[in-house]
Amino acid sequence: MSAKRLTLADVVDGLAGVRPEGLDQPISKTVIDSRQAEPGALFVALAGEHKDGHDYVADAFSRGAVAAIVERPVKTGGLVMDLADPSRTLPSAWSLPLVIKAPDSLMALQQVAAFWRRQHDVRVIGITGSVGKTTTKELAAAVLARRYETLKSEASYNNEIGLPLTLMQLTDEHERVVLEMGMYDVGEISDLARIAQPQVGVVTIIGPVHLERAGTIERIVQAKTELVKALPPAPDGVAILNYDDERVRGMAGATQARVFYYGLSPEADLWADDIEGLGLDGIRFRLHCGDEEMFVRIPLLGRHSAHTALRAAAVGLVEGLNWQEIIEGLRGPSAQLRLVAVPGPRGSTILDDTYNASPASTIAALNLLGELEGRKIAVLGDMLELGDYEEEGHQKVGMRVLEVTDVLIVLGSRGRIIGEAALRWGMSPDQVHIFAENAEAIALLEKIVTHDDVILVKGSRALKMEEIVSALARP
Repeated sequence: MSAKRLTLADVVDGLAGVRPEGLDQPISKTVIDSRQAEPGALFVALAGEHKDGHDYVADAFSRGAVAAIVERPVKTGGLVMDLADPSRTLPSAWSLPLVIKAPDSLMALQQVAAFWRRQHDVRVIGITGSVGKTTTKELAAAVLARRYETLKSEASYNNEIGLPLTLMQLTDEHERVVLEMGMYDVGEISDLARIAQPQVGVVTIIGPVHLERAGTIERIVQAKTELVKALPPAPDGVAILNYDDERVRGMAGATQARVFYYGLSPEADLWADDIEGLGLDGIRFRLHCGDEEMFVRIPLLGRHSAHTALRAAAVGLVEGLNWQEIIEGLRGPSAQLRLVAVPGPRGSTILDDTYNASPASTIAALNLLGELEGRKIAVLGDMLELGDYEEEGHQKVGMRVLEVTDVLIVLGSRGRIIGEAALRWGMSPDQVHIFAENAEAIALLEKIVTHDDVILVKGSRALKMEEIVSALARP
């Protein structure tokens, strides 16, 4: 018997509060890009900065979509159901494709997702923080999957669009859902929590990411605290907090949920010590929980990854898994997620960490680079959305570069700050290369890289530094 999926009747019920008969068409997937539409898909037309989804409804229908949610009239020829029409009645006969006209397409998407979430007796784990959300989400899901049928956010589907799209994939077979929750400002995580209704909230680290929009670190703390505030009271609700981060530890006073601390301090409920970096072979450390302790070796790169492992293990513990299941999940094939090692020119190794960058994550990647053998080359770019912390954050990275790297290549106007800081602190001018384009960095690397070099490539997504990895990677 196949899993019960979202249907068009559920969509109409979620939006209109009335369940229609004869509309049990299953929704194969929900998309906001018409090119991803397939037979049975629901297309949600959103107006973006550069393109308007309403212009692509017909394209979605041509690819097999059975319905579209819109907020303005579209010419498709399909049956139209206008939710704003005060005289609206449900059609006596349904035909596909169906156009559902709502006052606001995004709010309609969120409303359906919240409705669908309420139909399922499922435990939801929400994860937020300035650094490490996606890796924690992936690893926590890998741990939970050792026992439970687990749904997780795709990629970094962590905002007001991505989170509802994930929840629309719920079926009656799912037992756990792991969701990443991002924010730019106060109020956004509250909205995500209202939709997802998490019972477990994990907070990683608080740092000056998105400071440009939030304004102050205090507002970032306020915004992240919204997750633990939204949790149900103990014993059903559990807040998993980083004991090593004073700002995160202080969130305990803002929740009625049970608090479970993790960290590197014996004061935490789950803690680690004897952390040893094994280079590209992962890390080894000792776990402590109550009277239990065990040595663990897992394929995560860099000593900082111990915190990621602790978070995932904490999720497993509060959800009832035993240590064998937790450690099997930590060691599984999805354990190493973001920073990956790939072969480079002439026997070199590339550390591909191009997903995104902040001062904390960049320094952590540099720490890993420092653990490895061979000549160390760092290719670093702009770290965006740091607000008033921009200058200081880039300078701190420049100081760390000086201590662990032999060659520095920087890209972008903010990346230049890293290079200038490294020079100011004593790095030789012939070791520092400041470029404006990825192509310049590629050309230099192709020329200078030799056997046993290790090349770290990291920067904010806007710089598209994955182009450097693609150009240098060898089969």
